[in-house]
Formats: sequence, C-alpha cells, structure tokens
Amino acid sequence: MNRINQLFNSNKKDILSIYFCAGTPTLDGTADVIRTLEKHGVSMIEVGIPFSDPMADGIVIQNAATQALRNGMSLKLLFEQLRDIRKDVKIPLVLMGYLNPIMQFGFENFCRKCVECGIDGVIIPDLPFRDYQEHYRIIAERYNIRVIMLITPETSEERVREIDTHTDGFIYMVSSAATTGAQQDFNEQKRAYFKKIEDMHLNNPLMVGFGISNKATFQAACEHASGAIIGSKFVTLLEEEKDPEKAITRLKEALK
Repeated sequence: MNRINQLFNSNKKDILSIYFCAGTPTLDGTADVIRTLEKHGVSMIEVGIPFSDPMADGIVIQNAATQALRNGMSLKLLFEQLRDIRKDVKIPLVLMGYLNPIMQFGFENFCRKCVECGIDGVIIPDLPFRDYQEHYRIIAERYNIRVIMLITPETSEERVREIDTHTDGFIYMVSSAATTGAQQDFNEQKRAYFKKIEDMHLNNPLMVGFGISNKATFQAACEHASGAIIGSKFVTLLEEEKDPEKAITRLKEALK
C-alpha cells in the first residue's frame, strides 16, 4: 500500500505535514532536513522543487526557491540526493513542484525516478484537473504515485466531488485563493469553508494548507480535516536558524 494511504488509515487526526524547498538553506542539506523532521515526529513531508515562477507561493517560498536555484538545485540533482533516503526514512514523502520543470524532465521519467527514490506522491499546483485526467493519470497510476489535487474556496462542489472520485491519497484544502504565507488566525469565512468541505463526507482525507503558523491556525485546520500542512512558517525558521533541528524545535513550540 502507498505510504500516504497507510498514514491516513492508521492516524486519522492532527497529522502534521511540513513543506520545505529542496536546496535550502544549503544545496546538500535536503536529506538531512527530511531525516530531522521525521525524528521530531512529523508525519509527512513535502519537498519543494524550486522553480523560477512559483505562482501559488508567497514571498517566503518564492525567496527560498530563488535561493535554491542560485545554490544549484535541480530536479536531476534532487533525485540524486534522495536516492538512498529510504534506507532510514519511513514516513510519506511528496514532491511539490510546477509543471514546467517536470515536463522538461519528462512526466514518465519523473514518475520512474520517484519510484526509485521512494517518493509516494506529487503536488503540481498548475496542473489542471482535466489535463491530469486526460494525459497524466494513467502514467501516475502505473507507477503507484498519488497525484494530490488542490481545492480552494472558489472550487465548485461539483468539481470537489469529481476530484474526490478520481484521485487517491488526500485532498489539499487551500485555506484561501491567495498565495501561501503565515497567518495568525482564520476568520469565520475560512472556518465555514473548512466545515462545508468536511460536511461533504468525501472519500479522501483532507489536509489544510496555506497560512498555518501557530497553535490557533493548526487547531482550526485539524478541527475540520485530518491535519495541516505548514510551509512558509517552517521555511522562515529554517532560513533564520540554518539548522533543521533548531527550526523544527521552534515550530513545535509555536504549535503548543
């Protein structure tokens, strides 16, 4: 069974998933960040593939991607760095990146490399659902790679149900239609959106992302979903500390 499915089958609530950008703060530190996060109890990790035009991301992750590219990170190098990661890392690993570098690499070749490294899923924010259905789904399923789709407050109920029917793993519930970035709390409108999606009783588990940075936002997300994805806050701490051990310790303090 895919590790993503195993996670949600065994651990239904308060799942903490962390995003960081490969190649930051140092070019060669990606595997070390992953091992450190697992050691500190993180349940799932999203590894960002840096891209020059990350349109869904706020300034924090944009800057991290720019730094990673300057450091020399590429998709080819990322796969080389992750080649032995499954010798000691057991939790689900998801690659998050934009379509352009993945298409340049070749989608089937990308999926093949994911399998070689033990990558369980991929999030491609600018991959339209229809294109996924028509061109990519059959390849991803052949390699047992979960393609995770994002929904926003603007996504119609009909489309949410269509995504739920034709994908597997989890659904990434974006807290707003804006870009990524830490927030102090969620307003009533966002909480109502979380509840509305929860009340649809979808087949796939839900994870909330964008804006999770502290105890209030983490708890609000977990109230209506299986857990939350934290990106910008951790990326900021990692940049400040230059040390994944100190960064995850500070993040877990903020979530208490």
